[in-house]
Amino acid sequence: MTDYKNIRGKKVKELRKIGIVPVHIYGHGIESQSLQAETQILQRIIPRVGTNIPLALDLEGESEENICFVREVQHHPVTEELLHVDFLRVDVTRVTQADVPISLTGTAPAVRELGGTLLQPTMTLAIEALPMNIPASLQADVSALDDFEKAVYVRDVTLPSEVTLLTNPSELIARVSPPRIEVEEVEVEGDEFEIGDGEGEVEGDQSTSDDVDET
Repeated sequence: MTDYKNIRGKKVKELRKIGIVPVHIYGHGIESQSLQAETQILQRIIPRVGTNIPLALDLEGESEENICFVREVQHHPVTEELLHVDFLRVDVTRVTQADVPISLTGTAPAVRELGGTLLQPTMTLAIEALPMNIPASLQADVSALDDFEKAVYVRDVTLPSEVTLLTNPSELIARVSPPRIEVEEVEVEGDEFEIGDGEGEVEGDQSTSDDVDET
């Protein structure tokens, strides 16, 4: 990576056109630096490391190893062109925090047999560990979800011994929701009945005491 402190405006756009992206590195033990890197290299590396896997950055003119995390990636809102990347330098001997993605493993019987939908409200776990001990991902097994009442919580995830959990253990990771039941309206055809006005009128033959012949 090379310095680009004095490159601004149109020159930055010209660099992007030839495959160079501005980057920023800051953090423990160094002064904040504005640098530049090849676009193709960044596009290949960033999806692999995400924001929780450390990587070593080689800075031009420096022999010291720089262990960093990707902290922010900016893309063009329309073209998705890579515009800028921020790197956080860390001390490998000091504990740091990271958000680790959760990978669901196994097959939930309630999905396969009951037609439910697997939901995952929590996608990452906040953890604390030395930079080189941060896992790429954590696994949550959903094979025990055989009805709609069961669920997998943060406390059910097995963590490496060198990792400390920061997320609330009672948070929900996954459950199976029942299938939606669609109710169809059915139109019933038949005779229409008219309800009277409450005065008790009855059509037809009526017999009263006045209609009885006296003999």
